[in-house]
Amino acid sequence: MTMYNSFFKLQASPFGTSPDPRFLYMMPHTREALACLEYGISARKGFTVLTGEVGTGKTTLLRRALSSFNGRRVSTAFVFNPRLDALDFLEFVLTDFGIVPQTRTKSGMLLQLNRWLIERFRMEETCVVVVDEAQNLSWDLLEEIRLLTNLETSSEKLLQIVLSGQPELEEKLRHPSVRQLRQRVALWCRTQSLSESQTHAYVGERLRIAGATRPLFSLDALDLVHRYSRGIPRIINLLCEHALIVAYVEQIEQVSAAMVEGVAQELELETQPFLISAAAMGGSSRGVIDEPHNLRNPFDAETTGRRDR
Repeated sequence: MTMYNSFFKLQASPFGTSPDPRFLYMMPHTREALACLEYGISARKGFTVLTGEVGTGKTTLLRRALSSFNGRRVSTAFVFNPRLDALDFLEFVLTDFGIVPQTRTKSGMLLQLNRWLIERFRMEETCVVVVDEAQNLSWDLLEEIRLLTNLETSSEKLLQIVLSGQPELEEKLRHPSVRQLRQRVALWCRTQSLSESQTHAYVGERLRIAGATRPLFSLDALDLVHRYSRGIPRIINLLCEHALIVAYVEQIEQVSAAMVEGVAQELELETQPFLISAAAMGGSSRGVIDEPHNLRNPFDAETTGRRDR
């Protein structure tokens, strides 16, 4: 619980940084991406790819998709560090599945994984490997992951693989050296930044889920949240969290535009004038274009070292 929850009569923290599936706001593109992930996993399609800009909610979406299988037999290995060699990767996957590696040779671990997957398949269980930050996978490890889809019966893939990453992942998968992997991708899912109206709705929904019974942000404040965040959910959360703290410290019951302005200046955010909706871009999943090179994103991995959520 944050310091301001009791002041604003909230039961939970509405703008936490952890990818909490409870706070996933269902917009049309979110529903489409979620349905895509759930279908890819449940229908045993083998490879599914999820891409989106930094901070657009890929990890939250993944966790929501996986949590939707509660009550059904699904085992998941979540690889959050893609900078592994093949042996470390296989060992991590086995361990996350709850399998104790009997040997640390590639052939030994693959045989052990294959036997385990066949056993789970007979029990009608679905097994999923999710690789986060997949744009950082080495070419060699991408090939090793592709070969994992060879673990199959005559009619079904034994292992479902979800690669999640920034738009650079799509570019990487276009490279001729991984064309065999690209040909095996059954489904492509994408997250995107939010329009102004979606930003208003996103903030309102998170506050509602947290227990708010009245508007805690003025309309002008929400307009500024959108301008400074460029519709990126993670930055929206950061701005709103800090703005609520300021309002709490000043004992003011509604966040004003001036508070958001002050927080944005402290975080060294700049407004982005080139925001175009997906519809205006002919259905493109990238909501932000012509981004100035001098725009400082406080969530850039090179700036903060934090991994994408």
